[in-house]
Amino acid sequence: MSSPPKSKAALAATTLAAVGVVYGDIGTSPLYALKEVFRHGRVPPTPDNVLGVLSLVFWTLALVVSLKYVALILRADNNGEGGLIAMMALASQALRGRPRLRRGLLALGIFGTAIFFGDGVITPAISVLSAVEGLKIAAPGLEHGVVPLTLAVLTALFLGQRRGTAAVGRLFGPVMLAWFVAIGLLGIAPIWRHPEVLRALSPLPAAGFLLRHPGLGFIALGSVFLCVTGAEALYADLGHFGATPIRLAWFGIAMPALVLDYFGQGALLLADPAHAGHPFYGLAPSWAVAPLVVLATAATVIASQALISAAFSVSRQATQLGYLPRLRVLHTSVRDIGQIYVPLVNWALYGLVVLAVLLFGSSDALASAYGVAVATNMVITTLMTYFVLRYAWRLPLALCLAATAFFLCIDSAFCAANAVKVLDGGWLPLLIGASMYTLMGTWKQGRRLMARRLREESIALPEFLAAIFAHPPLRVSGTAVFLCPDPASTPFALLHNLKHNKVLHEQNLFVTVRHHEVPWIGFDRRCQVEPLGHDCWQVTLNFGFKNEPDLPEALQSLQSLQGRGVELDPMDTSYFLSRDSVTPTFGGGMAGWREKLFAGMHRNAAGAADFLHLPTDRIVELGTKIEI
Repeated sequence: MSSPPKSKAALAATTLAAVGVVYGDIGTSPLYALKEVFRHGRVPPTPDNVLGVLSLVFWTLALVVSLKYVALILRADNNGEGGLIAMMALASQALRGRPRLRRGLLALGIFGTAIFFGDGVITPAISVLSAVEGLKIAAPGLEHGVVPLTLAVLTALFLGQRRGTAAVGRLFGPVMLAWFVAIGLLGIAPIWRHPEVLRALSPLPAAGFLLRHPGLGFIALGSVFLCVTGAEALYADLGHFGATPIRLAWFGIAMPALVLDYFGQGALLLADPAHAGHPFYGLAPSWAVAPLVVLATAATVIASQALISAAFSVSRQATQLGYLPRLRVLHTSVRDIGQIYVPLVNWALYGLVVLAVLLFGSSDALASAYGVAVATNMVITTLMTYFVLRYAWRLPLALCLAATAFFLCIDSAFCAANAVKVLDGGWLPLLIGASMYTLMGTWKQGRRLMARRLREESIALPEFLAAIFAHPPLRVSGTAVFLCPDPASTPFALLHNLKHNKVLHEQNLFVTVRHHEVPWIGFDRRCQVEPLGHDCWQVTLNFGFKNEPDLPEALQSLQSLQGRGVELDPMDTSYFLSRDSVTPTFGGGMAGWREKLFAGMHRNAAGAADFLHLPTDRIVELGTKIEI
């Protein structure tokens, strides 16, 4: 979680870092947004149409990014954290007294999270493709090398994830700053030559365009929306940088540069509509096209990197909230806990990105698939913001409804305009999102069925201990830690240990790990202990969805209870785990195919030992078969 910068120098450094990470995606939108509007004569580049589209772009940036995200949604922090999962957790906490509404809200939030992965496939593909396509202008003979070079850049990007971003991350801010300066400067000269383009700062050209050509205007909205793809990163990265640096980076650097470049492209089209095929590279003199392609490729790689890192983070958060199975997570930095690498997510994303590049082959074709997932996510964000405004902040109902209705009208218009892209390629991110939603829903429901079956087959822990100590078994030295999904039930690992080894350790801790719908839980609230007698304790460990679930570290807080009999020696502590084997059964709680899917996910999930950072030489695993 980021703390506010304490000096002007620190604020400047954090703002520069925010420029690099937060605005990579939206900052590279000028490569393809206006080109997509006027592509193949879809919207004729007449002066009135150009001014109308530019006005739509400007007011979309002003209303969606500046007003909705920067002014309003950045305030909806969950203990300093942002993003759809953080907002979902914040809103769901405020709805604890309304279980039905809360369940619906959680389902909506998880669907939005699933859709994010669809966006995560399209963004790297279209960004890098659109940058490399500048080769068609710089060196027309290399046109056939665009797709292979794009795949080479993307392959190098995904191969480098294992090394982490700590080293190259320092370059993100300076490179993106150079990018914004470059695109802003490119727009100044055309605007100077055709100042009439500044009429688009008024909303009147946009209104006139939509009224004169409602059909064309509706089609154009789907492409205009591309200028704000990546806006959701403002909120998602709140915890890394804080609201102030993100706002300064937007109003001081990103927005002015974007407006200058878009208006420069518009002025270029007013002067020569023939540039409609690639207005971005048309802004550059011939000698600058090749360096601009290199800079654009670097900027799109940074945009893709930020999204890949976000996919790792979202996957881990969803895992700790119980919506995905345990994933193997590698830490790539000894200083920053947020620097992680998730191999399964990395290579799944890579495979889908390569598929998207080969399937569509150009940024023009990919643009038809882009925007559908983002527009859907923005509608979900707006709906969830209402619950934060009304139930978490307790603002007046009329104000909450008015604000939600205003933004929902804008988001719904863009969502409807993007819906026509579904058959042209928009099906891909929706298919990925629907698949992820199915996996997440199946895992959550399967875990619920497992917990119910374990409760039905288990023995209450207090009664079991009372029966055991009526005729106590042999006690051996050391401490045994038994993991208990349900604190009221006797862990199967204890039953099997007594059955096969016929001994009980001197000290026994029955540990339940709970993940809560808050980002962080401090060490002062991490551990709850209840004595059960006979040197046995019931321990509950609490983690937020952004905490690192390090069980041995959390148990160190028990040392403060030594006067009450708990003495933990790490070298004399053994961890007993139950390795569950799931068997689908006919007539269970889910459809047969979903039970088989859950069993496969459960079988291939990373082990609890790695997830909880247990020492490998002190683990005892005992198998259990569970039918669902």
